[in-house]
Order: sequence, then structure tokens, then C-alpha cells
Amino acid sequence: MGVVMWTLIGRVAMNIFQREDSEFFFMKVFVKLTNPVIRPFKIITPNFIVEPLIPLYVAWFFFMFRFYFMPWILGYHVMGMLSFPLESEIALELLKLKHFLLGN
Repeated sequence: MGVVMWTLIGRVAMNIFQREDSEFFFMKVFVKLTNPVIRPFKIITPNFIVEPLIPLYVAWFFFMFRFYFMPWILGYHVMGMLSFPLESEIALELLKLKHFLLGN
């Protein structure tokens, strides 16, 4: 869930600098990976949202699902940033790296 959400956000960020039909390798990858995710959301996507922002709209659904539903299913007792499993694991690994580098 987290990887899909961040990939959709990355596509929007890349789209600021590149067109969707760009020959740039990374833009091709972002478009190819996210189009299958965006396609099912077309039926609930309002017409007034401009095309480059549609991946951000879809990412919002993934964010809401991850923020409210996933912590409840996984048994987290606290809502917030560290209730995201992906980001929580990354934060813990960064903390371990900090302690390793600083010797604390």
C-alpha cells in the first residue's frame, strides 16, 4: 500500500517536469506502474480534476485506507505517522543507523 501511494505521488512530482508521454526512462516506468492502479478509479474520479493530478487523487484514497483501515486491522492502538507500517519500519531502521554511526 505504501509503495503504491508513494509511487503515485512520485508520478505527480515527475509530471511537473516531464510529460506523461516523455521518453525519459523513469517517467515511462512511473506511468507503466501506476496506470493499472489509476484505471479502476476512473469511475469515481470527478471530471473537474485535471489529468496530471489524477494520480494524486488516487494516492489520497490509498492514504486514507492506510491511515484509518490498516492500523485498525493490524491492531495499532494509536493513529498517527507511526501507525503506517512502511514508514514505521523505515523510521526504526534510520534510528538504528543513527545509533550505529554515533555509537549510542
